[in-house]
Amino acid sequence: MNKKNITFSSNEFVLKGTLHLPTTVRPPVVIGSHGLFSSSSSPKQVALAKQCNACGIAFFRFDHRGCGQSDGIFKDVTSLEARCNDLISAIKLIQKRKDTGRIGLFGSSMGGAVCLSVFAESDVYSIVTCAAPVRSNSIIKKLGKSEDSDLMNPPFYKRYLESDISDKLSHVHHILIFHGDSDDLVPLLNAKEINEKAGDPKKLIIQKGGDHRMSNKKHQETFVRESALWFKSCFDGAI
Repeated sequence: MNKKNITFSSNEFVLKGTLHLPTTVRPPVVIGSHGLFSSSSSPKQVALAKQCNACGIAFFRFDHRGCGQSDGIFKDVTSLEARCNDLISAIKLIQKRKDTGRIGLFGSSMGGAVCLSVFAESDVYSIVTCAAPVRSNSIIKKLGKSEDSDLMNPPFYKRYLESDISDKLSHVHHILIFHGDSDDLVPLLNAKEINEKAGDPKKLIIQKGGDHRMSNKKHQETFVRESALWFKSCFDGAI
């Protein structure tokens, strides 16, 4: 596996990312969007990058503004719109490369909402989401009581509360949806709504007893295996 560190811009912010390249000539690429308080070093993305490479698929993971090694102060620069801009910038960056091909998206939690939001306006072929919220106002109270609550302030609440991506879902297709039925942060109803409104082909995998962070090792293994197979099937035109 060949890894390349990449720096690019989104608005006035300098973002950092890592491109994992397989030995395949001009491979398709999956671009990852991490969760609200996470980074590109998320275990989900690292594991998925490795599995995608094994299937001949490249993977680009990057830090959104205010996270990881990228520019910005988290509480001042984080919003759904800002993260959508970051992902669109990442997509354009990969589209300009001559050593890669078709593009797919992966998003976990808020990252899933970001991927769903930009799908229609981006030339991408497939998408996988984990525990993606359709409306943020239903989970903000629980977020405020979480271990990350010290990172948020009233202006942050306002930015994050004002997100509802339900009108984007009918434009999404070639989607694989993961959600735990014991997720107490983003209820399972979110995944069911995504599955109901999205176009074909689509698949919903409900993980029994699964929490928001997908802490169950068997669930993690299933996610990595099924996600890579889904992307490969989509890129190969099998579904």
